[in-house]
This record gives sequence, C-alpha cells and structure tokens, in this order.
Amino acid sequence: MLKNVYVIGAHSTRFGKWRDKTCKQLTRDALMGVLKDAALDDAHGIESAFFSNCAMGILWNQDLVRGHCMFAPMVEEGLFPERVPIYNVEGACASGSMAFHLAWKDILSGSHHVSLAIGMDKLYHDDRGLVMEAFEHGIDREDKMILMDEYHAVGNECGHPFQFGPDRTIFMDTYAMQACWHMWKWGTTQEQMAQGASKNHFNGSLNPKAQYQFEVPVEKVLEDYEVSFPLTRSMCAPIGDGAAACLLCSEDFMKALPAVVRERAVKVRASTMSAGKHRPIAEPGLSKWAAEEAYRMAGLGPGDIDVAEVHDATSFCEIYQAEMMGFCPVGEGGKFVGSGATALDGKLPINTSGGLVSKGHPIGATGLSMMYEIVTQLRNEAGPRQVKDARVGLIENGGGVISMEEMCCGVTLLEK
Repeated sequence: MLKNVYVIGAHSTRFGKWRDKTCKQLTRDALMGVLKDAALDDAHGIESAFFSNCAMGILWNQDLVRGHCMFAPMVEEGLFPERVPIYNVEGACASGSMAFHLAWKDILSGSHHVSLAIGMDKLYHDDRGLVMEAFEHGIDREDKMILMDEYHAVGNECGHPFQFGPDRTIFMDTYAMQACWHMWKWGTTQEQMAQGASKNHFNGSLNPKAQYQFEVPVEKVLEDYEVSFPLTRSMCAPIGDGAAACLLCSEDFMKALPAVVRERAVKVRASTMSAGKHRPIAEPGLSKWAAEEAYRMAGLGPGDIDVAEVHDATSFCEIYQAEMMGFCPVGEGGKFVGSGATALDGKLPINTSGGLVSKGHPIGATGLSMMYEIVTQLRNEAGPRQVKDARVGLIENGGGVISMEEMCCGVTLLEK
C-alpha cells in the first residue's frame, strides 16, 4: 500500500506577457507564493526540488542547468537552503505534471519528507520565428517525415488534406487534423468546439490568474480568424509567461504542522505517467491508459470525479480527453461538452480555471497551474468559479507529439 502524500502549498502567478520580469523573477514569485500558501516562514524545510522548464534554452540561451541557475540567487540570499538537490525536468507541455510526479515519488521512496515541484516558462519573445522553432522541439525532429506521412494519411482518410507550413505551429496543425478526423468519424461539430471554448473563456473571466479574463460568445469564437481548420484563434491556447509550484510532504511531516495548514492539505490519491507511441488514430490514446492506471491506483472511477482540469491546448482536446478520462463514451465528447455537462453548474465541471485557451499555457508551468486550480477547488477557495461540494479532482496534462497522440502524459487524482 502506498504511503500518504499531501499537497500543503500550491501557487500560480498570473499568466500573461511579463515583459518586465525575467525567468529568475518568475521562479522567485512562484517559490515565495507557495511558501506563503503553506504558511511557512521560509524554505528551509524543503529537501528536494524538481524544476520544470522547456523553452529557456532556445529562447533565453540557458540550458543544461536551468533550475540551478534560477535558484542560485535565492540560495545566496538565504531564501532557499544550500545543498538541496535540484532536478531539471523536461517533458514538453507535460513537464509540470512530470515534476509533480517525481516530487511525489521522492516522498514515497522515503528519501525525503518535503519536496518542491516548480515550473516556469517565458514564451513571449519578439522573435516569433524562434518561438515557433521552440514548439517544434516537441516532436521527433530526426524522423519528422514519419509524422508528416501519418498525418497526410489521416487527412486523406477523412477527406481534409493535412496542411503544415512556415510561421505556424505543428501542434495546432496536428490537433486540427485529429479534430477533422473526429468530425468525420463521430459527427463532432465545430460549434461544439466553440461551445467548449466559450465556456472556458467564461471560466477564465472569473479567474484572476488567467491570461485572458474576458468572455467570448459562441458566435464570436466561430467568427474569429482561422488558425488551422476547424480551430479558430479563440479555440487555441495563447503564448505567454508564468510560473507555478506545489509543495508536497509526507504524512509524518504534515502531522507536525499547525492545524490551519493541516485543514487545507490535499491528499494525492494517484499520480501516473505514460509514454506515447505510433498508433492508429482509431486506437485509444495514452491519456486513457494513464487515467485507467490512476483510477486503479486510487480505487476510484470516472464517476467519483467532481472536477477536472484537462489539457485543452485546443478546444478539441477537451472533447477528446473527456472521452479518454471515461467521462463519456468514445465518440460522444462533442455532445458531452455541447450539452453543458462540463460547465461550472454541469454534471462534471471541466477546466474551471478557464483551461489553457483562457488561463494560458507557459509550457513548463502549465501542469502545476492545473494542480493549483484543483487544489483551490478542493479547498473551497475558488470564489465565483467554485464547484459545489468538490472532493475529488483529476488533472490530465499531455506533452509533445508522436503520431496521433502526445509523447508523454500525466494523470493525477487529488482528494480533499
């Protein structure tokens, strides 16, 4: 039987275009925020740290020892303990969940009692071409033509040719092709994707941490300019900057904390990671495997989930991941989202934060910001976007692209 591990602190900066903040300042903001949330005077109880980042090497010329560089000034200032091991974690858009997973396992192993998972990315850059190049590092570049051939074949099957070119991100184009196939196979509509996008922009308007804090009606989502059919701009996650963190601890450590901290602690019921493969598009994806493993680990099922954050890099993804998480039958995700089931007052609220399309998507911070949202919901601290009586939450976070799925995926289950 696995040991109990708890989240005692969770924090996210507001996501946006932080021109006036460096990578180190954003990292510092996340650390100071998570310590304050855990009611800790300082960081000196932390025994290990897992730092999630993806684009710093390409965009800001800092690779190899990213986390060490981010923490060095704080160590010198006495804000972070000396000699604490810092591990650099990278798994494309799933890096934040990967850092959380490793911090959780670090405590399960018995090596440490307190571990930090922290993620940051600063993606807003004046050189748009360099940003597009950074995203393309999330695929197998050596065998890129295998990916292209697979998507051309899917495009031919569903009668919508695959398009890819300069000044575009391959992620939006591949998600778009998966959406086209889903429309062809299951009758999913562009309007259903727009309904999901509009719902998430509404949720984002209630979230002070979101990059976009405004509503977008369904008709405006559909009228927005096309990024890659059937996806319009309002259905796609924006480029931005931000940082987020979670502080995890063992049950023994938590028992010694003040009651005010223990009362806000959230239990980690399960944390799983899965790796992608070249698969036929009709075969279920890696996130389904990760979800089923998480349910098995926790002794729970889809019906036990009260609130979820899923990786909607595009609004099609929420439709697809609702199916993979078992919230609705395969092929019925469009109807599920379109029915209002995933709204704040729906059967199963999904992406109460606004999702990536509204909250934002600074890659290394994304998974941990999703953890922050679910922790906030389970603590009953989400204000106007609070889900009533939420006790169990799910986070699904995928990264990279191989064939018709992500390179890696994490599913986490948290309980009040």
